[in-house]
Order: sequence, then structure tokens, then C-alpha cells
Amino acid sequence: MKKIFTIAAIAALALSFASCESFLDTTNYWSKDSSNFPVNATDADQMLSGIYNNLNVSIGSNVHVNHFLWSVAASDDALGGGGQNDQTMQAEDLLLNFGTDMYNDFYVNRYKGIARANAAIEAMPNCGVADKLNQYMGEAFFLRAWFYYELASMFGNIPCPITTTADPTLPQISGEALWGQIIEDCKIAADIMPATQSIGDGHVDKYAAEALLGRAYLFASGFYGLSDITLPAYENEAIGVSIAEGTKITKSDVGKYITDCVNNSGYSLVGDYHNLWAYTNRCSIEDPKNPWNGKGYKWVEDDGARNPEAMFVIKFNTQPSWGTTIGYSNQTCLFMGVRGQSLDNGECMPFGTGWGMCPVSPKLVDDWKAIEPNDPRLDASIISVDKWASYKFGGDSNIQESGYYQTKNMPVIAYSEENEKYMKSFTNVMFPGLTWSSGNEDNFQLNCVNDMVMIRFAEVLLMDAEINGNADSFNRVRSRAGLPTKPLNDENLRNERRWELAFEGVRFNDLRRYGEDYAVAALDKQEGGKVWNNGVEGTNNASKYNGGYGNRYKATKGFVSIPSSQISLSAGAGEEYKFTQNEGWGASFDFPGW
Repeated sequence: MKKIFTIAAIAALALSFASCESFLDTTNYWSKDSSNFPVNATDADQMLSGIYNNLNVSIGSNVHVNHFLWSVAASDDALGGGGQNDQTMQAEDLLLNFGTDMYNDFYVNRYKGIARANAAIEAMPNCGVADKLNQYMGEAFFLRAWFYYELASMFGNIPCPITTTADPTLPQISGEALWGQIIEDCKIAADIMPATQSIGDGHVDKYAAEALLGRAYLFASGFYGLSDITLPAYENEAIGVSIAEGTKITKSDVGKYITDCVNNSGYSLVGDYHNLWAYTNRCSIEDPKNPWNGKGYKWVEDDGARNPEAMFVIKFNTQPSWGTTIGYSNQTCLFMGVRGQSLDNGECMPFGTGWGMCPVSPKLVDDWKAIEPNDPRLDASIISVDKWASYKFGGDSNIQESGYYQTKNMPVIAYSEENEKYMKSFTNVMFPGLTWSSGNEDNFQLNCVNDMVMIRFAEVLLMDAEINGNADSFNRVRSRAGLPTKPLNDENLRNERRWELAFEGVRFNDLRRYGEDYAVAALDKQEGGKVWNNGVEGTNNASKYNGGYGNRYKATKGFVSIPSSQISLSAGAGEEYKFTQNEGWGASFDFPGW
């Protein structure tokens, strides 16, 4: 009997079965379901858009517990921050819980994305898009790999359905089995997509797949101690893929993909590091209150231009609204914005109002100044509140306020001569004719539409240095920063990644793959740093919470807790739970608040 699912059900197929009755085995003339969708090129485009949509869903629904913000807060480069009642943010920093279902929304949303990717991989060959099939399928494989990369990094031990008809009670897998699937998806995407760079519309290309392959391999090989990683057997005649049982991918294999990306992708480094970030946009940089004013900086994405360094980005638009479409506003910027200050007159120019998540650890600033004192990326990546004369600590019950904000993902404001005021987003000044959804004009919570860059070409160059031993790529990154060459060794490379990629969501996994001793020492350095809680100066005394950073890392290895809802759902009627909780988690690890 042929099963027919509605389009909404397709998005949840990885989590549940759908049932049908014989009378449903007829043509549906009223709505789209699996009997009549997808069948043509338009349907294929819609199905692919549905997978990309999941990237925005996780930025709109409980954004502060998605992979990106978790990985920044949990690293040694940032604290939790937020306000007195924002225990979730602070728990992420301390590797603790704030409720046993803290990460459930993100978990569920990412499996919905995986289900959409699975459905596309199965159905796309039947859509009559032979000329685009490999590109479309490659994008679906990439996005499935990305979703699993985030889930595997956070939860470690998870089910891994790869077809739309997967049993929702599949066992948890981890280690080589899980990361082999992620790496295989990256490899397939890189192998089948044409050697053509993306046109900058948010879609990925083969070179983004090569970059994610390198990132995933570095974590899996380092964290799990795997030099050769076994890939699962897979056949797909439609795209000419045949991976035999027992096939392994080696460091040398991965190195070839990275070399191809470096030499043939066409991506390049932006001339000045400052110009990568939205605060140098033409509408904000000329304001005399902007600390970077008069230094010749110019945002590479001014007026809709394309960033030649951005390989994988999440795009936003001007039509978000409260509810299901809020993810089309860059809520990551909002959550990391300046908290508790009156900004109507540009007092914290060029940055706007937000919830104060992920204040910079003062220990990062100390390390950076001590190890690379002449690095202009420090100035480009971090701003001290000393730059703002009217700044007051504790303006909105701020917690772990360090006196430093990161600058890469922030609301950026600009003065409008026409409106005679500072607008909540520079885009309202740069694109004055842009139509916002009704009632959302100049709304600080909904107007952030600047891209989130998830993979940059600079990271590929540093992977080339690490995997292939290419010192030229390592020093190419340093040269862009105006720094002299250094020998290529582990210590220098690890520092270079820390400076170049600060606050871009990769540092925490770097700590983990460098080994437990390295991670514990780095995380424990946050202890005792100067912070203000509710405006009162003190120190970051994390050790009073379950022994502090290093102790929690030893207990958890950096994995978060499996949501209790998912553990409960893993049991059938009258059965024991099939899912097991990760090590280091239980009721005694719930964060009570600062």
C-alpha cells in the first residue's frame, strides 16, 4: 500500500511514523502531499528551500540554546551573561542545566531539518531536474551533515536516521559511527556538486562541503582519536555514488579536498579584517561617535555586495514577525547586543540594544595582549565599554558583565538624517525604501538582517596549515592581519585559530579536540576574572557551582544533557527507556542562578 504524507508530516518523518488507510490511495487534488509532491522543478526548489528554512527556525525559536550561541558561551572566550533571570545563558557557560528540557527545542528543530533533507534526498531524483540534480542533492547532503554536526557536537550520543521511513526508536550512536555519517555526507556533497562557486544567495557549493568536511574530520579525529574514519556503505544510482562497506577516509584524503578548496574555489581573504563586520558599514562608520571612524574601513557587504570570504551564511530578510517567522530576523545579534543602556542618542555607537549574552572573558583579552600584542584583530573583534563615556554597569540586572563586548555579531545602528534619529538597524538607513512587515519598522528586536557567516575562507586556510602542513596558508592569514610570519607548530596554530575565529562558533570544539588537559586548563582560566553582577564589581567565582568549569568539563566532556522529553519518548508502551543520559548529568546539575 502506498503511503501518503502531508508536507507538514514530511518535516517530522525522522521523529514519527505516518499511517494511512486504503481510501487515501487516490489522487489528492486539494493539497500537496507525498502522492503529488515533489514532481517537478518548482517542487524541488520548494523542498530545498524548506531545508534551508530550518537554519532560521533555530535562530527564532529559543535562539540562546542553539549550537552557535552554546558553543560561544561554553568556550573559554565568553561568559554566559544576560540578566538576573537569564539562567539558561549562564548555565551554558558553566556546563550546567537550567531545566532538564533546556535544549529540547533545538533538538526537535534540527531533527525536523534532517527529516526534510532525508525526504529531499529520496524524492529529488523524481523531480525532472536532471541538469540541477547533483547540485540540489549536494545541498541536501550538506545541510543534513550540518544539522548532524551541530547535534553530534552538543549531544554526542543520538539516533541517526538517514531515510524518511526511519524507525523513531532507532538506537543512539556516537563516535566513529556518527561522525562517519557526517563526514560521508560532506564527501558526497563535495563529490557531486559542480566545481562552481555559489552566487551568494545563501546556497552552498562544493567548496563549502569541502570546508565542512575538514572541520568535521578535525573534531572527530582529535576528540575520538581516529586517524582513519570508516564511512557507512551507501549506494545512490541517481547521482552515481557508491561507497562500499569498510571504506575509510584518511587525513590525506581530507587534505586533498582542502587543497582543492584553497586552490580552486575562488574564495579569497578580504583585504582588512575590520571590513568583514557590519559595524564598518558606510552608514555607521562615518559617525564621529563610532570608535572606528576615520580609519578608512569599509564593510565588504555595503549596499548588498557579496563577501568573497563567506562560504556558508545564514540569510535574513525584512519580513519577520513574532511567532513562526521571527527567525528571519538575526536574533543572534539581538541576544548578544548591548544590555541595559539608553542608546537613543548613539551612546554605545555603533552597537544597538540587546540582551547582553556572551560578554567577552577578560582572560581572552589578557591572553591576546600577552601573546599577540600588535594584532589588529583584537581591536576588530572586541570593544571595551571604556569607549562609551556614559556606560553604566548593572543597567538591567546584568550578570557576568565583563566590560567587553564581541563585535562580530551585534545589532548595528546608524543615524538617519531623514528621520533625525538613530535607527535601530543600519539597514533602515542603508536601504530606506525597504518594506518592513507592518508594525515592525525600526524595531530593535526584529530589524537585524545582516548575514551570519558560519564558515569563512580563512578557516579553510588554517585547516590547510593543520591538515596538510602548509605554512604558506598559515602565514597568509597572518599577513592579512599585518603580522610577521611565525613557525607552523601546534601552539602557534592553536593561537592563530583562536584570534582569527574568535566568537565564530568553533573555539569550544577546538578545545575539546586538543585534549582534556588542554580544555580543562583553558576553561579554568575564566575563574577569577573581573565581572560585575547587578552592577557590583567582583570576580567570576564559578567554582562554587559543581566545582567550576574544568570539573564540569571532566564530567561531561563538553556534551549537554539529552532532553528528558526525548528520553521519555524513546520508550514504547510498558518498555524501559531506550535512550541513556550523557555522563555527568542529573538533577544535581541544575543551575540555581548567580
